[in-house]
Amino acid sequence: MAIDFALLNHLKTFLTASRQQRFKTILNKRTRHFTVAVENVYLSHNASAVLRSCEVFGIQDVHIIEKEYAFKTSTQITKGANKWLTISKYSQFRNNTLACIESLKKEGYQIVATTPHTNACELQNFDVSKKSAFFFGVEKEGLSDGVLQNADITLKIPMYGFSESLNISVAAAIILQYCTHKLKASAINWQLSRDEKDILELAWTKKTIKSVEQIISHYYESKE
Repeated sequence: MAIDFALLNHLKTFLTASRQQRFKTILNKRTRHFTVAVENVYLSHNASAVLRSCEVFGIQDVHIIEKEYAFKTSTQITKGANKWLTISKYSQFRNNTLACIESLKKEGYQIVATTPHTNACELQNFDVSKKSAFFFGVEKEGLSDGVLQNADITLKIPMYGFSESLNISVAAAIILQYCTHKLKASAINWQLSRDEKDILELAWTKKTIKSVEQIISHYYESKE
């Protein structure tokens, strides 16, 4: 995707200097080394909390797999987090789960199925050096057989109480916090490329400005 830097610079004049710097600071902390996929989540507060955790911990891309249930969010919980994420939905395929897995594997991600099963890799032993797509399912049913059978690795959070599972949003937050902290303390090249940062900066700038389409139209008209 080619960026019109003249347009970007024009739009940036509608932002405060602090806002522009905030974008740059956050872009420097964003990553596509990890991504998240959520399968068939039907409770809006859970879906929203996962999106918010992804944004908080610097995960740029989220993949939504819809099966029996449509993915719905709550603005009270997301607090606008989804505005800054790149969200891909899988809802139109014969097998939405498999379509998502195949797409991520083509991008070089290993498929990580999060599960409380005893034979799974424990979180503290997880190798963060590999590009990884973390799959999360709903608390009661867990991930589908389609994910478990196609996963490259299964991952669990050690638990020591009577409860055998965690709410999806809690599990996502724990795993993402641990893995992103470990990743950023490593020598791995986890940051976005210059082009990726430019594309997101333009997208975020557009989302920040009121009547942006009208402003863009006027800008191009003035160039004719």
